[in-house]
Amino acid sequence: WIGETLQKETSGRIALRLYHSGQLGREGDAIDMARFGALDITRVTMAALNNPFPATQVLCLPYVFADVAHMRRALDGAPGRTIARDFERRDLVLLAYYDGGVRNLYNTHRAVVAPGDLHSLKIRVPPSDIFMQLIRSFGANATPLPYGEVFSALQTHLIDGAENNWSTYHTTRQFEVARFVARSEHAYSPEALLMSKRRLDALGAADRALLLDVSARSVAYMRTLWDRDEAAARATVLAKGVRENDVDMPAFRAAAAPVLAEYRHDAQTEALYRSIQALV
Repeated sequence: WIGETLQKETSGRIALRLYHSGQLGREGDAIDMARFGALDITRVTMAALNNPFPATQVLCLPYVFADVAHMRRALDGAPGRTIARDFERRDLVLLAYYDGGVRNLYNTHRAVVAPGDLHSLKIRVPPSDIFMQLIRSFGANATPLPYGEVFSALQTHLIDGAENNWSTYHTTRQFEVARFVARSEHAYSPEALLMSKRRLDALGAADRALLLDVSARSVAYMRTLWDRDEAAARATVLAKGVRENDVDMPAFRAAAAPVLAEYRHDAQTEALYRSIQALV
């Protein structure tokens, strides 16, 4: 949408060339390339940003957001602006925050109602210390794996399950092998559309303003698409026989509490956490 809009509003003078599905390497590689100006724009998950940009950690902590609307208020408001400044300190400019969906647990073996049901299961996590600690707090074995290897790892029983949003669970066909979904809703992990500060500064003032404006306008469009796609993905996998169940939410929250408490010891994270909770 951004590329099409830029082309239209500049009569074809500005266009985007897209590389998807890991063509330029892993998310960490894309982040580094953008920081040093080798890549103009990248869209990455917040978990991949946790280590180089500690301010993003609060967005991945367990049970920080009450619901999607709360998350969007936080990203659109003061917490989101504070985190954006952290990007600029390391040569990136935030163009937009996008939804990454509410994350649920799923596995190949059994229904999970309480954390104890995860005992001994190997659950794939993204490359984030927070997610590793969280899954361990639930009693499972956290197994970091690249995104593109999850389906085959489930097929070959290298792992027993994973956690992600409905859309990813559907489009990657993980539902074909991991057919038990527990609605743990343990995290909302948004994504960031980031641009190399060096490349943005190299644009003329008018083009720079246009790009920032089009990126901001893309958020509402993306949210509409995301809400529709997530609902459709859930309906599709359930129609194909996936078994979904609610969980003992107080038990999951209690298990996750030490992880949340540990990260809140950091002054910046605590300030952001309080700012987010003020928007409930």
